[in-house]
Amino acid sequence: MKKDFLTLRDWSADDLKQMIETAIRLKAENKNNVRHHHLEGKKLAMIFEKPSTRTRVSFEVGMYELGGYPLNLSGNDIQLGRGETVKDTARTLSRYVDGIMIRTKGHEIIEELAKYATVPVINGLTDDFHPCQVMADVMTIFEYKQTYKVKVAFIGDGNNMAQSWMYGAAKFGMDISVASPEGYECKQRVYDEARKTAETTGAKIEMVRDPYEAVRNADIIYTDVWASMGQEAEKEARKAIFKDYQVNAKLMAATGKDTLFMHCLPAYMGLEVTEDVFESKNSIVWDEAENRLHVQKAIMLTVMGNK
Repeated sequence: MKKDFLTLRDWSADDLKQMIETAIRLKAENKNNVRHHHLEGKKLAMIFEKPSTRTRVSFEVGMYELGGYPLNLSGNDIQLGRGETVKDTARTLSRYVDGIMIRTKGHEIIEELAKYATVPVINGLTDDFHPCQVMADVMTIFEYKQTYKVKVAFIGDGNNMAQSWMYGAAKFGMDISVASPEGYECKQRVYDEARKTAETTGAKIEMVRDPYEAVRNADIIYTDVWASMGQEAEKEARKAIFKDYQVNAKLMAATGKDTLFMHCLPAYMGLEVTEDVFESKNSIVWDEAENRLHVQKAIMLTVMGNK
């Protein structure tokens, strides 16, 4: 039976931790020029309705290093961009490839794709969730802290990153406090589901208004852009709404400890983060970016590999 990777909610904590362990092993082997072609002969269709640097390169290089073949498809390359249904696209691609990764808009698109595809579907990003990024984030935190028992403060928009982090924190037993302005919180459904999962893992999941309340005792401060892809028309209005949610030296100091800074990238200096924080010794954004490659290899092995 195929297993899709659409949200972290769909996977057990043990399975997710196993993927992190696999990613760490693959990273170590990669540094020693050890290559395992576990996906030799396998093909991955990569659909990009939204462009990307990290997602495109990490999946393509990852498939190459695993011995597989990545097939890059923009919205203009396939009939999906010309009106063919998601259902028919799923059924067609399933006859050609062994897995589909898609970076798209509405989350309902990837759910329909997964419903009709007979091969595994991986979420490269939707408007609601970005699970691959959070897996890379968790891997990076574990590398630095050697534990999942940390507190993450997410500052800014309750977007796909914040919502994925709610599921991720709940699954890995991490505490998370998400600080967002009124009207820009995570969806109540996601919050409720994450808190229910947290009951079994001991995580503390909360949404607050005040960023200084959120960062109290935080081991990691995390932020994302104020205007995500597709929200460019709101950029100027969001600058005013989010001005008190900037991650700067004052906010970093308010944790009361030596706190790490993370960002899923791209970052805009002087908006969601100041350059002195972004370029500081506590910033681990480049390890985080690199780990997209290793964790996505682990994900692909899990859903596309032979047991």
